[in-house]
Amino acid sequence: MFNRFIKTFVVLGMCLGWSAQAEDAAPRDAAKIVGEVCVGCHGQDGNAMVMGAPKLGGQKADYLVKALMDYKSGARNNAIMAAFSGGLSPAEMKAIGKYFEGQSSTLSVPR
Repeated sequence: MFNRFIKTFVVLGMCLGWSAQAEDAAPRDAAKIVGEVCVGCHGQDGNAMVMGAPKLGGQKADYLVKALMDYKSGARNNAIMAAFSGGLSPAEMKAIGKYFEGQSSTLSVPR
């Protein structure tokens, strides 16, 4: 059942026009990528409301870029993130990292 969900999600993403982009193509705007792809799980500001989706708002850009590169290379194993990161250039990954780093986080420390 879960595998069918993942396959459906990946196919849906591809149907919406999310396809691999040549490395030398001009990078797309980070806010546009977030609005098209990331928002469904992580929210526009990176403060996910979906169970199991990490909050990205306020995270360090370098960490987010490394995570995206690891999903793209297969070093991190997640079918959904592998599909979405596969369509990103390194410049787009950096732009997304900076975008989410600039957002406020709703994470809090228990008292």
